[in-house]
Amino acid sequence: MEWFTAEQYWLGRLVFQRALAALYLVAFLGAALQFRALIGERGMLPVPRYVERVPFRRAPSLFQLHYSDRFFSLVAWSGCACALALLAGADGLLPLWGGMLLWVVPWVLYLSIVNVGQTWYGFGWESLLLEVGFLAVFLGNDETAPPVLVLFLLRWVLFRVEFGAGLIKMRGDACWRKLTCLYFHHETQPMPGPLSWFFHHLPKPVHRMEVAANHFTQLVVPVLLFTPQPVATAAACLMIATQLWLVLSGNFAWLNWLTIVLAVSVVDLGGAGAPSTSPSPPLWYEVVVIAVTALILGLSYRPARNLFSRRQIMNYSFDPLHLVNAYGAFGSVSRVRQEVVIEGTADTAPRQESEWREYEFKGKPGDVRRWPRQFAPYHLRLDWMMWFAALSPAYARSWFGPLVERLLDGDRDTLRLLRHVPFPPDAPPTYIRARLYRYRYTTWRELRETGACWERTYVREFLPPTRVSSPR
Repeated sequence: MEWFTAEQYWLGRLVFQRALAALYLVAFLGAALQFRALIGERGMLPVPRYVERVPFRRAPSLFQLHYSDRFFSLVAWSGCACALALLAGADGLLPLWGGMLLWVVPWVLYLSIVNVGQTWYGFGWESLLLEVGFLAVFLGNDETAPPVLVLFLLRWVLFRVEFGAGLIKMRGDACWRKLTCLYFHHETQPMPGPLSWFFHHLPKPVHRMEVAANHFTQLVVPVLLFTPQPVATAAACLMIATQLWLVLSGNFAWLNWLTIVLAVSVVDLGGAGAPSTSPSPPLWYEVVVIAVTALILGLSYRPARNLFSRRQIMNYSFDPLHLVNAYGAFGSVSRVRQEVVIEGTADTAPRQESEWREYEFKGKPGDVRRWPRQFAPYHLRLDWMMWFAALSPAYARSWFGPLVERLLDGDRDTLRLLRHVPFPPDAPPTYIRARLYRYRYTTWRELRETGACWERTYVREFLPPTRVSSPR
C-alpha cells in the first residue's frame, strides 16, 4: 500500500525515537534512585501492601507476580540499560520485528512501575510517557519508512495534551480568562527553576501577553496539526517554542520535553536521512499497525468526550494500560505560596527554647537564600508531593506520617532524598515537627540588600512535635 508510509518523516522519526529513549532513561533512573524510600518494602507506601488489595486486572504489573526491592532494582536498571540501547540506535540494527520487541521492553517495565507507584506516580506525564511509548513500538525502524497511521496517532496525542490543557484553563480559574494567572504562577508553581524569580518580575503586560499566547498555542494551534504541510510543521514549531519557554520558567519533570518530542514527529524535514530506495513494509506489519490504529481510535472515545465535557477531568487514565488518557494542567492557580518546613530536635522534651534544626529538600524552597535549581526532566517525587501537602493536609494523609517516622528512625534511603540532613543516621532527632510558612519572592531591592530570593512568614503549625511511640 503506497499510502501506508511517509518518507519525508524519516529523520523526524529518528530524532523522535532517540529523544524518547533519553526520556525513558531519565524516568527509569529516577525510579531506581528513589523507589526504596517511597514504595520499597520498607518505604512510605510499600508495594507489597498495595498489591495485596489491588488485583492484577486493575493494575497490571510484573510486581503483582513478585516483589522484592532487589527485583524492583533489577527492573529499573534493566529499563535504564534498554533505554541506553535504544538511545544508541540498537533498534535500527535489528530486523523490524526485533526492533519493535526492543521498544516493548521499556514500555512493559515502566508500566509495571507506574501501576504500583500509587501517589508518587499519579502525575500526567507518567501516563503520557506510557501512551507515547506504546505508539513508538509501531513506528518502525530503518527497514521501513514511518507509517502514516502511527504519525497520525502521535498528532492525536499531542492535540489532546495541548487542547486539553487549554480547555481546562478556560473552564477553570477565572484568572486564565482575565489573562492574570501569571501574576502569581511563577511564584506559586510546584517547583520553581533558576529563572522563575526573573519570570515573576516581568512587567504585568508581559504576563498578560504570555497567557494570551498560551491560549492561542493550546486552543487554536492544535487544530492545525491535522492540516497539510507546511502548516502542520509551523504549528508544531510554535508548540516547541512555547514548551521551551515553559522549560525555562520552571521544573515540570519531563512533561514539556515529551511534548516537544511529540511535536518533532510532526515536522516535515523533506525526507532528509531517508535511503534512496525505501523498502516496502511487510504485510504483517501493515496488518498490525492498522489493528493498533483501530484499537486506539476505539479507546479514544472517552478521552475525546472528556475534552468537550463541562466536567472535564485532567491527567486521568481510562484503561489500566494507559493507552489513551486525558491531560491538562493548572486548571486553578494558587495566589499564595505556602511551604511545609520540617524540623527536628535532639532534646528529650521539646521546649520553647529547644534548638530545632531544619531539613532541606533538593528542589522545593526552604532556605530563603538558596536559589532554585534546574532538575527537569528529572522528577523529584517527594519534593513535588510536599507542594501538595502545603495546599492541603489531605494530600499528605497517606505518606506524611510514614515520612516523619523514617526521619525519626534515621532511615538512610529516606535521607538520600534530601539535600541537607541536620542529624546523622545513627543519631536521629528525638522529636520532629512541621510548620507551615508563606513564601514570596523578594523584590529587586530586597534581593540586593539581603541576597535572599525568598521571604517567608510563619503561618501555623502543620504537625506538632512528634516522636516514635516505642523505643528504638
